[in-house]
Amino acid sequence: MLFELEHLTYQYEGVTAVDDLSLAIPEGSRVALLGANGSGKSTLLRLFDGLIFGQGGVAWFRGQELSEEHLGDDAFALPFRRTVGIVFQNPDVQLFNPTVFDEVAFGPLQMCWPKIEIRERTAEILERLRISHLKDRVPHRLSGGEKKRVALASVLVLDPAVLLLDEPTASLDPRSQSEVIDLLVEWGGGAKAVITATHDLGDLEDIADRCFVLDRGRLVAEGSPDEILKDRELLQRTNLVHQHRHRHPTGELHSHPHVHGAK
Repeated sequence: MLFELEHLTYQYEGVTAVDDLSLAIPEGSRVALLGANGSGKSTLLRLFDGLIFGQGGVAWFRGQELSEEHLGDDAFALPFRRTVGIVFQNPDVQLFNPTVFDEVAFGPLQMCWPKIEIRERTAEILERLRISHLKDRVPHRLSGGEKKRVALASVLVLDPAVLLLDEPTASLDPRSQSEVIDLLVEWGGGAKAVITATHDLGDLEDIADRCFVLDRGRLVAEGSPDEILKDRELLQRTNLVHQHRHRHPTGELHSHPHVHGAK
């Protein structure tokens, strides 16, 4: 099993973000973590990435406890960091180098790759994400969509076996959204794990084989994309759909459920 959580709990300043959460994610899974803002999706990704640690319960990664103590041990931490990569919703939190090229090359440099391999791999991933023309630009001066692509490139360059994504298509134009979705679908030929936190249901069947629905830090449903999308009561209850209102020519006001990001 890739990740296992048992009764995991996490709080921010007394506010519970993850509440007695238990779930299991097999190797090579394509998983969507679904929920409205504040449901605990982003916190869960940070727990998976070992950036924060549960204050109750236990988390495992490939059978080893994912704890602060273990991540303080290079024998566990180095292979884990090579294996698991995360792309945050806000790219500004992970961009800090003077140029885009330096940003994307930073991870391989820390892993002590040969210089020629770093240059080749960085150039390859910049081309793949259509940002080669930005390689000499300062990251924090880019547009929101450009920053998102650079942040994604800085993780994909390491070819992680597990990719954690927080709202990966946020701030992207429709064409870029489609390209990123295609990239996720193709990533690793289906052999690698991609765990995506999102409230956008429009591409759900493309990016995931399994869904976990969160509400106020609790797991409230689990199923295939088809099963989740058909459960309109669940989607309304967890604020993944809203009531769309429109007025008929007769003056009658009508409302019906509307899925966020539906195709």
